[in-house]
Amino acid sequence: MTRTLLALLSVLLLSAPCARAQQTTLLRPASVLDVRTGRLLDGARVLVRDGRIAAVGRDVAAPAGAEIIDLPGHVLLPGLIDAHTHLLIQPDYASNNPILYKSIPYRTLEGVAAAKATLEAGFTTVRDVDSEGADWADVALRDAIEDGLVPGPRMQVATRALSITGGYMNQNGLAPQIDVPQYGALVDNADDIVKEIRTEVKYGTDLIKLYATGTTRHIDLKDMTPLPQFTTEEIGLVMREAARFKIPVAAHAYGGQGAYDAVVLGARSIEHGMLLEDRVLDEMVARGTWWVPTISVYFEPGPRDSWSARARAIADAHRATFGRALAKGVRIAFGTDAGAIPHGSQATEFQVMVEYGMRPLQAVQSATLEAAELMGYGESLGAVEAGRIADLIAVPRNPLEDITVLQDVRFVMKDGVVHRRP
Repeated sequence: MTRTLLALLSVLLLSAPCARAQQTTLLRPASVLDVRTGRLLDGARVLVRDGRIAAVGRDVAAPAGAEIIDLPGHVLLPGLIDAHTHLLIQPDYASNNPILYKSIPYRTLEGVAAAKATLEAGFTTVRDVDSEGADWADVALRDAIEDGLVPGPRMQVATRALSITGGYMNQNGLAPQIDVPQYGALVDNADDIVKEIRTEVKYGTDLIKLYATGTTRHIDLKDMTPLPQFTTEEIGLVMREAARFKIPVAAHAYGGQGAYDAVVLGARSIEHGMLLEDRVLDEMVARGTWWVPTISVYFEPGPRDSWSARARAIADAHRATFGRALAKGVRIAFGTDAGAIPHGSQATEFQVMVEYGMRPLQAVQSATLEAAELMGYGESLGAVEAGRIADLIAVPRNPLEDITVLQDVRFVMKDGVVHRRP
């Protein structure tokens, strides 16, 4: 191991805060946002004890020995949740193939930096939906954060995504005789599917990521239909095998038969989904399936007029689907595809969601109450309420009046530990 790497690891280990605070803190913001109702509780105080919220109210006082943190002019709200990230890749992954040009140890250290940037942007919890060819590095990063070795958000990880030969996550553009590692696990039959899911469970996955449809290059622009990557029977097998281990399935599915099968057969969430038809949206409402839309990751740089015809068609479809999903009452959880966009920049997605028709309160709820429910944290995260884990952030204005203020997080607490102060 090089001196540089040893020095970096030493700094990380010595500077990382404890995983959970064993202390008492009183927070004194200007107001606290009730994300259930949208009401501001002016003059409220929040008492945090041993990593959890002990009390919320105007008459809450500081016990002897408590640390007092004043946040004048700030609105306090729950820590944000991004339900679709990739902390092990960077935005240049398409032009700088990380599998070919970066070692997994180096990518793991990149993940440490990405986790820190994500946390400091106010995202205290993420669902990391596949390591993009870094194998079990997401498990290592999750566990290192949980053990207090490095700072970062609470993570649920999907390790290796399930795809097919010739589909999404399969390296393309190389000569046939060149065999290289893949971005995901290529499973082309029932035996492959079962073995891969069991392997992922063995090595610590929290969820299964399934590429039910192909990537954007597989969309037929004539009728806007995506490529279904698995048969109905294969998708059913994925759902059954994951269910045996009580592990949820997140299905990358733009629309079409792949999305329909994923919903009907038991996916907990549909990722991206810009081409979801009414029959799929209706099934999602009936079954309580979440949608994680990740809108702005499909925007190309520059003004819209400079975008490719494919990008404009996808953006138009996404906007129309988003409006129909809102009208039908589909459960929407906030997600960004961070990694494909810069880590720490996720809050720009809120502005797009509001522009596409969400009320600001709904947008905030998508990254708090809804995302917490999606991830199984409905009783412990997502609101500033006594008994919940003390994941809290503060911003200088009311986000329900100006949603862009979520891009200006000034205070971050996770598990009762302060990671950022004004």
